[in-house]
Amino acid sequence: MPVVEEETAAVPPPPGWTAHLLDVVLRVVGGLVAVVGGVLTAVIGLLLSTVRAGGQLIGVSVVVTILGAVAVSWFAYATVGRRWAVALPALPWFVLMAVAAVRTAEGDLLVAGDNWVGLAMITTGAMTFAVMAFRQMLSPQPRRHDG
Repeated sequence: MPVVEEETAAVPPPPGWTAHLLDVVLRVVGGLVAVVGGVLTAVIGLLLSTVRAGGQLIGVSVVVTILGAVAVSWFAYATVGRRWAVALPALPWFVLMAVAAVRTAEGDLLVAGDNWVGLAMITTGAMTFAVMAFRQMLSPQPRRHDG
Protein backbone atom coordinates (compact mmCIF):
# COMPACT_ATOMS: atom_id res chain seq x y z
CA MET A 1 0.00 0.00 0.00
CA PRO A 2 1.63 3.25 -1.06
CA VAL A 3 2.11 5.96 1.55
CA VAL A 4 0.33 9.11 0.60
CA GLU A 5 1.95 12.16 2.02
CA GLU A 6 -0.38 14.92 2.77
CA GLU A 7 0.78 18.24 1.63
CA THR A 8 0.66 20.49 4.64
CA ALA A 9 0.64 24.16 4.03
CA ALA A 10 2.39 26.28 6.59
CA VAL A 11 -0.11 28.15 8.67
CA PRO A 12 0.58 31.81 8.11
CA PRO A 13 1.12 33.88 11.23
CA PRO A 14 -1.62 36.32 12.14
CA PRO A 15 -1.38 39.62 10.31
CA GLY A 16 0.69 42.24 12.06
CA TRP A 17 2.55 39.87 14.38
CA THR A 18 5.96 41.18 13.27
CA ALA A 19 4.91 44.75 13.97
CA HIS A 20 3.65 43.69 17.39
CA LEU A 21 6.86 41.82 18.16
CA LEU A 22 8.95 44.80 17.07
CA ASP A 23 6.81 47.08 19.24
CA VAL A 24 7.37 44.89 22.30
CA VAL A 25 11.12 44.66 21.67
CA LEU A 26 11.39 48.44 21.29
CA ARG A 27 9.41 49.01 24.49
CA VAL A 28 11.68 46.63 26.44
CA VAL A 29 14.83 48.22 25.02
CA GLY A 30 13.41 51.69 25.79
CA GLY A 31 12.76 50.60 29.37
CA LEU A 32 16.31 49.33 29.74
CA VAL A 33 17.69 52.59 28.33
CA ALA A 34 15.53 54.48 30.84
CA VAL A 35 17.01 52.43 33.71
CA VAL A 36 20.53 53.19 32.47
CA GLY A 37 19.53 56.85 32.17
CA GLY A 38 18.43 56.87 35.80
CA VAL A 39 21.75 55.36 36.86
CA LEU A 40 23.71 57.88 34.78
CA THR A 41 21.69 60.78 36.18
CA ALA A 42 22.54 59.65 39.72
CA VAL A 43 26.22 59.02 39.04
CA ILE A 44 26.74 62.31 37.19
CA GLY A 45 24.88 64.19 39.92
CA LEU A 46 27.03 62.58 42.61
CA LEU A 47 30.22 63.35 40.72
CA LEU A 48 29.23 66.99 40.28
CA SER A 49 28.05 67.51 43.85
CA THR A 50 31.54 68.50 45.00
CA VAL A 51 32.30 70.95 42.16
CA ARG A 52 33.63 74.21 43.53
CA ALA A 53 34.24 77.65 42.06
CA GLY A 54 36.50 79.95 44.02
CA GLY A 55 36.51 77.48 46.91
CA GLN A 56 32.72 77.53 47.24
CA LEU A 57 30.35 74.72 46.34
CA ILE A 58 28.19 75.48 43.34
CA GLY A 59 24.89 73.78 42.66
CA VAL A 60 25.58 72.44 39.18
CA SER A 61 24.59 68.91 40.21
CA VAL A 62 21.15 70.14 41.30
CA VAL A 63 20.45 71.51 37.82
CA VAL A 64 21.86 68.39 36.14
CA THR A 65 19.73 66.16 38.36
CA ILE A 66 16.52 68.06 37.66
CA LEU A 67 17.09 68.13 33.91
CA GLY A 68 18.18 64.49 33.87
CA ALA A 69 15.17 63.34 35.89
CA VAL A 70 12.76 65.19 33.62
CA ALA A 71 14.46 63.84 30.49
CA VAL A 72 14.64 60.18 31.53
CA SER A 73 11.10 60.24 32.98
CA TRP A 74 9.74 61.62 29.72
CA PHE A 75 11.82 59.13 27.71
CA ALA A 76 10.60 56.20 29.82
CA TYR A 77 6.95 57.09 29.28
CA ALA A 78 7.45 57.86 25.58
CA THR A 79 9.19 54.57 24.83
CA VAL A 80 7.39 52.18 27.16
CA GLY A 81 4.00 53.80 26.73
CA ARG A 82 2.81 53.08 30.26
CA ARG A 83 2.29 55.49 33.12
CA TRP A 84 4.29 53.37 35.56
CA ALA A 85 7.37 53.68 33.32
CA VAL A 86 8.55 56.73 35.28
CA ALA A 87 9.56 54.24 37.98
CA LEU A 88 12.14 52.67 35.68
CA PRO A 89 14.68 55.52 35.96
CA ALA A 90 13.49 56.65 39.40
CA LEU A 91 14.14 53.38 41.26
CA PRO A 92 17.86 53.03 40.41
CA TRP A 93 18.29 56.76 41.07
CA PHE A 94 16.78 56.41 44.56
CA VAL A 95 18.85 53.30 45.29
CA LEU A 96 22.08 55.03 44.32
CA MET A 97 21.21 58.09 46.40
CA ALA A 98 20.49 55.87 49.41
CA VAL A 99 23.79 54.04 48.97
CA ALA A 100 25.63 57.35 48.59
CA ALA A 101 24.19 58.62 51.88
CA VAL A 102 25.35 55.61 53.92
CA ARG A 103 28.80 55.59 55.48
CA THR A 104 31.07 52.71 54.43
CA ALA A 105 33.02 50.54 56.87
CA GLU A 106 36.05 52.75 56.22
CA GLY A 107 34.05 55.84 57.09
CA ASP A 108 33.71 57.16 53.54
CA LEU A 109 30.58 59.01 52.53
CA LEU A 110 29.62 60.23 49.04
CA VAL A 111 27.00 62.72 50.18
CA ALA A 112 27.88 64.30 53.49
CA GLY A 113 25.41 66.15 55.69
CA ASP A 114 27.51 69.32 55.50
CA ASN A 115 27.37 69.37 51.68
CA TRP A 116 24.36 71.55 50.89
CA VAL A 117 24.62 70.70 47.19
CA GLY A 118 24.34 66.96 47.82
CA LEU A 119 21.34 67.42 50.07
CA ALA A 120 19.69 69.79 47.59
CA MET A 121 20.41 67.32 44.78
CA ILE A 122 18.71 64.48 46.65
CA THR A 123 15.72 66.65 47.59
CA THR A 124 15.18 68.18 44.15
CA GLY A 125 15.76 64.86 42.37
CA ALA A 126 13.19 63.09 44.53
CA MET A 127 10.72 65.94 44.05
CA THR A 128 11.28 65.97 40.28
CA PHE A 129 10.63 62.24 39.95
CA ALA A 130 7.55 62.60 42.17
CA VAL A 131 6.19 65.47 40.07
CA MET A 132 6.80 63.54 36.85
CA ALA A 133 4.97 60.52 38.27
CA PHE A 134 2.13 62.70 39.52
CA ARG A 135 1.78 64.32 36.09
CA GLN A 136 1.51 60.88 34.51
CA MET A 137 -1.20 59.85 36.95
CA LEU A 138 -3.25 62.99 36.26
CA SER A 139 -2.84 63.09 32.49
CA PRO A 140 -5.69 61.64 30.47
CA GLN A 141 -5.01 58.29 28.85
CA PRO A 142 -4.41 58.87 25.13
CA ARG A 143 -6.93 57.29 22.81
CA ARG A 144 -5.68 54.47 20.65
CA HIS A 145 -6.54 54.58 17.00
CA ASP A 146 -6.44 51.01 15.75
CA GLY A 147 -7.16 50.96 12.17
